[in-house]
Amino acid sequence: MADNPEEHEKTEEPTQKKLEEAHKKGDVAKSQEVNSWFLMVGAILVLMVFSKDMAASIAGMLKVILAQAHELPVGGEGLRANLWNLYMAVLGALAIPFILFMVAGLAGNLVQHRPLFSWDPVQPKLSKVSPLAGFKRLFSMTSLVNFAKSMAKLVIVSTVILVIVWPNRDQLDAIVVLDPSALMGVTHAMAVKVMIGVVAILSIVAALDYAWQKHKWWEKQRMTVKELRDEYKQLEGDPQVRAKLRQVRIERGRKRMMQNVPRAAVVITNPTHYAVALEYEPGMSAPVCVAKGVDNVALKIRELADEHDIPIVENPPLARTLHASIEIEDEVPAEHYKAVAEVIGYVMRLRTKAGTGPRR
Repeated sequence: MADNPEEHEKTEEPTQKKLEEAHKKGDVAKSQEVNSWFLMVGAILVLMVFSKDMAASIAGMLKVILAQAHELPVGGEGLRANLWNLYMAVLGALAIPFILFMVAGLAGNLVQHRPLFSWDPVQPKLSKVSPLAGFKRLFSMTSLVNFAKSMAKLVIVSTVILVIVWPNRDQLDAIVVLDPSALMGVTHAMAVKVMIGVVAILSIVAALDYAWQKHKWWEKQRMTVKELRDEYKQLEGDPQVRAKLRQVRIERGRKRMMQNVPRAAVVITNPTHYAVALEYEPGMSAPVCVAKGVDNVALKIRELADEHDIPIVENPPLARTLHASIEIEDEVPAEHYKAVAEVIGYVMRLRTKAGTGPRR
């Protein structure tokens, strides 16, 4: 059965934002088999490199204690001192193996993912104590896979141990009569062989399990179409909000444009649908568009032109052409110089006749 009833709806690849959020929560692909493999390797190193020295150190200490057992105090400060010395001796003998196991445990996590710090995994959650949620986890696909994996490991490791130990079964009867020092040598050699065989098998198991955990984690991070849309809205903003902001920007731009209309020397119209206001003063290289618009905006431009006694010239072809080819604060393109010059000249002549001169 599926772990999540909505699993089949997750058809989209996870986004980088979704992956980063999972990492912040401590949700990463992790295989316990990889950790077990590193710990087994650490155990082999301890067994092969440090076990003899450890055994010799502890054995020497115990020999001294047994040889002087009749002289050891059984109470007071003397007993505490002897127990402390025994504790420190054992701790000293186990210090390096302990550090090695700790490094192996850290390495097993670091090779799977970079270091992370998150409180989310340890926070109390109702689903962790819910009987229904526990029942679902118990009979989930993940639990069935883990059970099958554990049984397979048990069978494989038992088979490896049997294959290694069975050829030496004749020595097992003789072990009980061996001297303790010889017994340590035989058991040490056999234990090393068994652990090497187990690590070899665990290497395959760990690689397969990590690939499986990585696949399951990736499938878990996949997103539904709705989640993808919601995330896009969060990143880009709600479309309605964006439209409102765009409308506000247009209104503000329109107000600034209307403030420029009084600077115009002439307004060229369609006559009712288009209006383009051009600024021109003697010495300018070319007229500049200070305002333009259609319909209601064109009407507002004409009203402002009337209020400020700006000439309005009806030239439908030129008005449409300029509206399509020029932006606010742009100079009139060279291909329209002649037509615009005729209009500007006409306006200048009107002002000269009226005796008002150029606009300032």
